[in-house]
Amino acid sequence: MKKNTIMIYGINTLYEAIKSKIKIYKIYLNKKNKKNKKIKKIIKYSKKNKISLNEILNFNKIEKKNHQGVFAIIDHIQLLKIENIIPMIYNSGKIPLLIILDSITDVRNFGSIVRTSACTGVDAIIIATKNSVTINSDSIKTSSGGIFKIPICKEKNIIKIIRYLKSFGIQVIAVTEKTDNICYKFNYKNPTAFILGSEQKGISKKYLSLCNNTVKLPLIKNSLTSLNVSVACGAILYETIRQRLIES
Repeated sequence: MKKNTIMIYGINTLYEAIKSKIKIYKIYLNKKNKKNKKIKKIIKYSKKNKISLNEILNFNKIEKKNHQGVFAIIDHIQLLKIENIIPMIYNSGKIPLLIILDSITDVRNFGSIVRTSACTGVDAIIIATKNSVTINSDSIKTSSGGIFKIPICKEKNIIKIIRYLKSFGIQVIAVTEKTDNICYKFNYKNPTAFILGSEQKGISKKYLSLCNNTVKLPLIKNSLTSLNVSVACGAILYETIRQRLIES
């Protein structure tokens, strides 16, 4: 592959890549899939934009993944800076909704968080330069193409970013089981950034000390002690959407 490119796989993933207008260098298709409506659109797009289209009969000899008979070589995912995004959010008249991930390294959890964030109107996802997930084929596939719809910001100093967000009137809320505050008792209609930590270590104490509040999702007595981080992210985001759409 060319330098600064990445391989993606899956029909929906490639379809979303096309809609995002990211640079696509090559597409590989299984001949048997030509009747699929999205595949037809992919073929039409490749011909219109003169993208190399290669037909392969047996993909399993190339890569044993849930590829659905589709591979593509695309440009790398551009990582942004949150300082360039916040003013744009406010200028658009939108109430900021952000996700900060602390030490999330599992690509499937990350992909699921990105997918849910894209569905709930999150404006950006912030990850640290160190101890964070790698943006690769698996995380892109798990996001079902959601990664093409939402800015991913990679930042060296998360403490600085938290302070920066608060200076813009954005409340920073840690989602953690290490609190007595039930999440449904708080107001998320205002500009909000949620921090979620890894299932092993949770959220760093240095980040917790800077947060406006800490909240947790209620668990039934004698149940498991914690939720999967991507599930917790989905629950808190949909509570936010409920408040903003239904209670507004």
